[in-house]
Amino acid sequence: MRARSLLWFSAAIALALAPLMGRAQQMSFKVLPSPSRATFKTDAPLETVIGNTSGPAISGTLMGDPAKPNLATGTIRIDLATLKTGIEKRDADMRSKDFLDTDNEANRHAVFELKGVEMGGPLEPGKEVPARLRGVLTIKQKPVEITANARIAYVILTPELLEVQKRFGFTSENIRVKANFTTSFTNHGMKIPELLLFKLSNNIQIETDLTFVRQ
Repeated sequence: MRARSLLWFSAAIALALAPLMGRAQQMSFKVLPSPSRATFKTDAPLETVIGNTSGPAISGTLMGDPAKPNLATGTIRIDLATLKTGIEKRDADMRSKDFLDTDNEANRHAVFELKGVEMGGPLEPGKEVPARLRGVLTIKQKPVEITANARIAYVILTPELLEVQKRFGFTSENIRVKANFTTSFTNHGMKIPELLLFKLSNNIQIETDLTFVRQ
């Protein structure tokens, strides 16, 4: 009798967990160029220099399971030749050999390789949660380990919403990742730029707002 009760109990637990187990799976996402964007900031004595890029200049993929986000991996590429600060001469100087050297194809992209995610639990549809992203940032072929502060939202569209949004590239499952972190010119083998005889700060603050859609 006891063995039969244990058998029924085990069966009940298995049935209860079945939907959760079915939902846990490795998924592949890709960057949706619009509305994704990236911003690079550095301070000068009299201003903050801000370089922006968006759209096709940003590409990448993300692999993971929303139920186990800590195991996620991925790669993001940003075309540094497309950064715009609002002053063409300054943009050209930053693309030169002394700095980003974007005419050299090997230096053209900033690449972030995601190695892991630290957060309190699974991603839940409709909720934005804080997280820390661990990975390697490579600029000008100089890799640096970084940790970024992030906020992540997992968005599942209903069939009705999907019908409206699919023309913009969205799919039934989407992830938005807003992240910020700091690196430096010298981390990546560059000298500190000068602006009107003033040196810029060595620090570079990078902010990204990326939308991923399930493939």
